[in-house]
Amino acid sequence: MPTYISLLNFTEQGVKNVKDSVKRSEAFKTSAKKHGCTVKELFWVHGHFDAVSIIESPDDASATALAMSLAKLGNVRTQTLRAFSAAEMAKILEKVE
Repeated sequence: MPTYISLLNFTEQGVKNVKDSVKRSEAFKTSAKKHGCTVKELFWVHGHFDAVSIIESPDDASATALAMSLAKLGNVRTQTLRAFSAAEMAKILEKVE
């Protein structure tokens, strides 16, 4: 199943409600399941981003719908990246001329 890494930043609303962020993460995991996705990891981090999630999704459309559903709540803004395992990258590199 394809893997996606989402980089998250709190919005002003998200910062005001930061004490609820762990509870919101559980709701996000439930939402992911409804979209056919699995949240493999979720970390709160220091630096340019406030959190990072690692998600498995059956396809780009499901991953995008999940990200949009999360953004719609107004607590975070996301940047989502498609990630490739070593095995997936090896198959890609076979096609490189």
